[in-house]
Amino acid sequence: MKDLRICAVVGARPNFIKMAPLLAEMRGRRAIEAVLIHTGQHFSPEMSDSFFRELSMPQPDLNLGVGGGTQTEQTAEIMRRIEPVFLDRKPHAVLVVGDVNSTMAAALVAAKLQISIAHVEAGLRSFDRTMPEEINRLVTDAVSDFLFVTEPSGRANLLAEGVPERKIFFTGNVMIDTLLRFRASAAESTVLERLGLRPGGYAAVTLHRPSNVDNPVQLRRLLEVLKTVARDLPVVFPIHPRTRARMESEALSSGDVTCVPPLGYLDFLRLMGDARVVLTDSGGIQEETTILQVPCLTLRENTERPVTIDQGSNRLVGTQPAAILEAVRSVLAAPRTPQVPRVPDLWDGRASSRIVDILEEVLRGFSAAN
Repeated sequence: MKDLRICAVVGARPNFIKMAPLLAEMRGRRAIEAVLIHTGQHFSPEMSDSFFRELSMPQPDLNLGVGGGTQTEQTAEIMRRIEPVFLDRKPHAVLVVGDVNSTMAAALVAAKLQISIAHVEAGLRSFDRTMPEEINRLVTDAVSDFLFVTEPSGRANLLAEGVPERKIFFTGNVMIDTLLRFRASAAESTVLERLGLRPGGYAAVTLHRPSNVDNPVQLRRLLEVLKTVARDLPVVFPIHPRTRARMESEALSSGDVTCVPPLGYLDFLRLMGDARVVLTDSGGIQEETTILQVPCLTLRENTERPVTIDQGSNRLVGTQPAAILEAVRSVLAAPRTPQVPRVPDLWDGRASSRIVDILEEVLRGFSAAN
């Protein structure tokens, strides 16, 4: 019989990347029984099953099969389905990562059942409450007992919100653990050959934030920018299902932009790593391009990852076409000279080990006391 049972909850694609090294670390410990719960928030094979396979993750112990719906519907259904799981499994802690609906829903249920909650990637703030992810971050951090932060801003934000310092742990970035583990495997991907691209000779794009893709006027404006960029540099756009649905419903053209279905983790890592520039509204990609040393242009008015700006790898350019085009031209005009990598503190591939060390030590103390 193992001493500690931890329910690890995943639901959306970024969760898998962050949970993979944590799960491997926990399942390598004699004292920990790790139960993997997939909420089914992302339910298509290309957005879910391929990630388990490529990241060498075991199939979930439980799949709740929640699927789609509005933000409220999805959150409520996850809560309804996960409560009996927690009651049955009786975990010593629930481990959640990131800022998706599954993260907040699982944390709320655990809090009501008085189960300890560990939030990995805590404290990140865009200070924009129109973003669903920002609400998820705030709520999850408010009810969590262990807050594991990836960068100094996370600690500063939590302290400013009145979180006791004893709950905050600066442990590094588990997403980078995964990147460093699979970087060599990604280098063997043939995605560039399949798409007819040459290293350093294209731009890679991702768009999925509601503020960018749910507004037809804004989405059309961004597509026009990408078509302009494509006149000078091939543009590859792996399209999120929601973005594709918006384009189809509004009959929006992508012109010479190469649109492809969502890519697996290894293919996408290779695509990012060999790009001349990456344009994105994703938080995780801002972090990954920092390690890959690829210029990143963030198509948002804010970022919850300010360390990427500090490191000089990421530039917040907003969503105005003129500003985006100026930023792309600036990147293309700059010499491509090798630079000494600037890596944020503790982004060294060992964050998951530090996190599980802390959980094992503290939870063992709680278990012994009870």
